Parts: sequence; structure tokens; C-alpha cells
Amino acid sequence: MTNTPQRIISLVPSLTELVIDLGLQQQLVGRTRFCAHPKEKVEDIPIIGGTKNPRLDKIRDLNPDYIIANKEENRPEDIKTLAEDFEVNVTQIATIEDALITIHELGKKFNRSEQAESLISNIQEALDDRPKVTKLNTAYLIWKDPWMTVGRDTYIHDIMNHWQLPNVFAEQKRYPKIDLDDLKRQNPDLILLSSEPYPFKEKHMAQIEEACPTARVLLVEGEWFSWYGSRMEHAFKRLNGWRKTIA
Repeated sequence: MTNTPQRIISLVPSLTELVIDLGLQQQLVGRTRFCAHPKEKVEDIPIIGGTKNPRLDKIRDLNPDYIIANKEENRPEDIKTLAEDFEVNVTQIATIEDALITIHELGKKFNRSEQAESLISNIQEALDDRPKVTKLNTAYLIWKDPWMTVGRDTYIHDIMNHWQLPNVFAEQKRYPKIDLDDLKRQNPDLILLSSEPYPFKEKHMAQIEEACPTARVLLVEGEWFSWYGSRMEHAFKRLNGWRKTIA
């Protein structure tokens, strides 16, 4: 296909991995420093800054014919500036369905529909293999100082719902700031401390346990809940096994 992009820049870590897994490593001419997977394949791809502070001059020098961005991950002012000179696909992913549609659309755009549909099938299979477990009302924390959680219009929230972890902050939107009194009032069965974007460790668990003594507090791999694209297959399989252990 003559209109298949040949010089791709991805400003979205999850979708950088997807582009590579669709067989387009050679066409990927730029990535952010947070694009860490697959490690052995991203190392040789030029870094053009971060998701929130991309080097627009570097992007221009690389002269891409297609840029992948995301409404949540990237700043609107950067997207607007880049869209003046380049084709920019601003993805919006707040649900598993959104993520699967994005895989389908990128597969079609890149003339990799067969690979994309195979991946979608594998992801759906892992999704269908979820264990039958009792619901646990859950708070998912992503940041400290200030404490921050997730609202109902996020991909993480949709993942929580699918794995029977109803979000106790579902009445809120985006990534609300909370305090430990707010957390205690919600009386969650389970409190998850994510490994990203804030790198929660065991030392942070005691403070939460003191504030919410009736809740179970666990560290969790953030990529399982927040990375979409091809990582969904791995994440969903891991979530299935992990969820059985906390049933």
C-alpha cells in the first residue's frame, strides 16, 4: 500500500510496543524515553523526549509521516503544534474496547491487519479466561503527596471492573486527589498501590494500613492495569492468575 506510513514516531509507550509487535520496528524512527518495551528492540530507536515534554525540534528533524499520540498521555499544545505539519493520530483509550479498536485501526493503517486481528483474538481469549471470583470493593492509588486515585473515565477503572474490583471512587472523574480520610470513608475491601507512575514500595503500605485497618493493602504491577496495546495479552493472563490468589 502506497499510503502506508514509512517514518513513524510514537509518543505513547504502550503503542510503541504495539507498533513493534506489528512488525514495524524499522519504520519507527522516534519514541519517548518512557517507551521501554520490548527492551531489546527499542534501544536503537531515537528518543525525542518525554510524553509530556517532547522535543519538537527533534521530531521535525526526523521528518515523520505519521505520529501516534494520546489525549491523556500527551499535552494538547504539543499535539496542536505537531498537527500543523504532520499527520497525528490522537488516540483516546478509556476502556478495553477502545484499546482493541485502536489495535484494529492501527493494523489497518499500517497494512498489518492480519497481525492485528491475531493479537486481538489472543487478547480476547485471555479476557474470556477471567476467573469467577467475588467482587472486592477496591481503591487504586497512583500517586503520593498528594495521594491520587482513578475515576470512572479511565482505562484503569475499566480493567478494575472487568476483574471484579469495583472502584470505590467511581463517582469521580480522571485522577482525583484524595486524603487518607477520604480513603477510610470509602471503606474499601482492597487497596492497591501501583508500581507506576508513582513507584510504591512496601514501606508505603504501613501508612495506608494504619489509616484503613480493615482493608487489605497490596502492591500491584501498574502495567497490568494501565498498559494497553499488545501488552494487554500478557497483562490479562497475569491478572487472571493474580486475581485467583486474592479471591
